[in-house]
Amino acid sequence: MAAPAIERSGPVFGRLDVLVANAAATAFRPMLEQKPRNVEQTLAITVRSFVAAVQAAVPLMAGSGGRIIAISGIDSHQAMRGHGVLGAAKAAMESLVRTFALELGPQGITVNGVSPGVVGIDSLRLYVERGFGLRYEEAVARLVTATPVRRLGTVEDVAGPILFLASDAASFITGETIVIDGGRSIVSPMERLAEGVPSR
Repeated sequence: MAAPAIERSGPVFGRLDVLVANAAATAFRPMLEQKPRNVEQTLAITVRSFVAAVQAAVPLMAGSGGRIIAISGIDSHQAMRGHGVLGAAKAAMESLVRTFALELGPQGITVNGVSPGVVGIDSLRLYVERGFGLRYEEAVARLVTATPVRRLGTVEDVAGPILFLASDAASFITGETIVIDGGRSIVSPMERLAEGVPSR
């Protein structure tokens, strides 16, 4: 759990300015094949550890206007094969972001989340090739075509908003989860019908 590490940092640094909650793990299986221990472990790693980390961090943020940032994902609001339990955990995390924001706002602590979309990292290749049995390059080309900005996300695309939320410039933003997906999630299924159709 993250809490002991946070508690040990108190005597060393005396305070905590920013907490980024990024813990997540699951068994990527269909829901009917999920074992109780898999469900429990996913919720413990993603949800219970987030609550414990915030509880441990807040005393160290007293008077400093701390920043808490949770890392969610597109599976929190879009169904993905094998991601049912993790998606539920991330959705719970986003709900906790709003509640913590309400409760901690009077202390000057903001709580926000970021929800990255398709990012070109190793796990994407693994998901595409092993999860769907597709050729990575072809799958990426399809994903890029379906994304308004016409590219995959990068680690830097995700890190930038996190740094912003951790800064003084974001002191009036709280309780929000920012979707970082190049506009992919805003596109209506009806728009897919227009793909390849010449514009008038």
